[in-house]
Amino acid sequence: MEYRSLGRTGVQVSPLCLGAMMFGPWGNDDRADAHRIIHRALDAGINFIDTADVYSGGASEEIVGQALEGRREDVFVATKFFMPMSEDPNQRGGSRRWIIREVENSLRRLNTDYIDLYQVHRPSPDTDVEETLGALTDLVRQGKVRYIGSSSYSGSQIVEAQWASRERNLERFVTEQPPYSILVRSIEEHILPTVQRHGMGTLTYSPLSGGWLSGRWRKDSASTPTSTARPGARFDMASPANQRKLDVVEDLAQLADQAGLSLIELAIAFVINHPGVTSAIVGPRTIEQLESYLPAADITLSSEVLDRIDELVAPGVTLNPDDNSYGTHELTPQVRRRGRQ
Repeated sequence: MEYRSLGRTGVQVSPLCLGAMMFGPWGNDDRADAHRIIHRALDAGINFIDTADVYSGGASEEIVGQALEGRREDVFVATKFFMPMSEDPNQRGGSRRWIIREVENSLRRLNTDYIDLYQVHRPSPDTDVEETLGALTDLVRQGKVRYIGSSSYSGSQIVEAQWASRERNLERFVTEQPPYSILVRSIEEHILPTVQRHGMGTLTYSPLSGGWLSGRWRKDSASTPTSTARPGARFDMASPANQRKLDVVEDLAQLADQAGLSLIELAIAFVINHPGVTSAIVGPRTIEQLESYLPAADITLSSEVLDRIDELVAPGVTLNPDDNSYGTHELTPQVRRRGRQ
């Protein structure tokens, strides 16, 4: 497996990052099996693991920490904070108070004395970015954190954070973690160019678009999700945007077959073939799923295949806007033009 530079940090990481969201009650609650998956990933050359405090209420971090006993120094470990960890309104967010407390919890669960990459899981409309960066800077200077990163930040938020770091002599975000897949390409328009201009690494999540590109759901298939089985706009089959996605998946499956690839391999290879992407986060629940992801690390897609993908989903286009992670705060009624009192 060939390794890639993580932005301008000098760190080398694998093009596939093992996502640990499915380890624990949210996915696979068999800890021994989760350890086997992690060890298989490491043996295959993956040296990068991403988790978060909120995944299974901390169980994911515990599983990762247990699995890395004796191998911690060989792995670049990333985790995240921000999401609610209880009903307490102060056990969440990007405040100094919470960051300083929660990093200790993550260190304990991960069974380590340092975190390689500590990421803000989402931007906060209620917290100054300097507050968050200041607390994270202290953690870096204390040696508890090596690098800091952001997740699902808009282009303007990335620029604002970089500016604040420079102006206030604070640690800067060296990575951004956005959603990216063949079906969700909006980051190509603003996020990827912004990240590249600032020399950041890009760790994309959901390369299979929440399972849409796994081959699990196909047009006219009995396993196609319905609004009752999979509630939410991303899986509502009454939506014209989701019907369009099913059509595109059929065409992509044919394209993959013509290229001698599985649909999964095509989808993941598409993501890591982009020059602005450092690693694609893959989150297996079973070892069989992991095995289906691994070949993508060594696949280079031809110009013809990439051109055909562009015909099916144009660059910069997300077929269903509900698949985006952006605009949650910016488009609330309180801040829209018609919301002014």
